[in-house]
Amino acid sequence: MKFIIALAFLAVAIAAPQGDKKPIEIISSNSEMNADGSYSFPSPEEQQDNPKLAKMKFIIALAFLAVAIAAPQGDKKPIEIISSNSEMNADGSYSFDFESADGTKVQESGNQKQVGPKPEDIGTVSKGSYSFTTPDGVVLTVNWVADENGFQATGDHLPTPPPMPEHVVKMLADLKAAGLLFGSEHQNKIHI
Repeated sequence: MKFIIALAFLAVAIAAPQGDKKPIEIISSNSEMNADGSYSFPSPEEQQDNPKLAKMKFIIALAFLAVAIAAPQGDKKPIEIISSNSEMNADGSYSFDFESADGTKVQESGNQKQVGPKPEDIGTVSKGSYSFTTPDGVVLTVNWVADENGFQATGDHLPTPPPMPEHVVKMLADLKAAGLLFGSEHQNKIHI
């Protein structure tokens, strides 16, 4: 690895200007400015005739190659699956679970449910959990439900919102009592 980095520095050093620090005189330029304000530059064939330009391109390509070789190659091996179960039923219900060698566990089950007032308002409601081990060795578990009320996750490590202020609780109760606030069957929309 150190050799590759040294090679990259060497390539950059070789590409650096050599010799005395006199200003460079432009003897001729092949670029032209057209009447409409556009520019034209030498073609790639004309540029290949310049050996210094070819050397510089080679050295820059060599530097990029050295940097690419020095990049971490990711020697991680795939994680083995210890167990895996899956079940799909004709009525739309399902379940699956798996456990991997690194301690990750996933479990999910679900079924079809009418989630709205119309017969065609059918959706999948699911519940499950997953757990994994953090780099510092702590096992974290998330239990969740996904239904007509949305996705709700719980876990000891997840933040919880602070309780609602009393004035908000009172306002919501007053709106519900007045018939202006609907329950979850109407997606908690305020009707005004």
